[in-house]
Amino acid sequence: MTSLNLYTQFSSLPISIQNELIHYLEFLVEKNIPKKTHPKAGFMKGSFIMKDDFNEPLDDFKEYM
Repeated sequence: MTSLNLYTQFSSLPISIQNELIHYLEFLVEKNIPKKTHPKAGFMKGSFIMKDDFNEPLDDFKEYM
């Protein structure tokens, strides 16, 4: 079915049915096409733990200090 055929059939329908089709089309698009979402600030909170000695010098570098 071409876009022209689809438009012709759509235009021949009563306005109430056109509105129903538009709502159904919006539903299908929302259901099947994923929205691009951006991560929110703080969404990784609690997923890792920093040790208390994080800022202490590493033993591997003692000979360079």
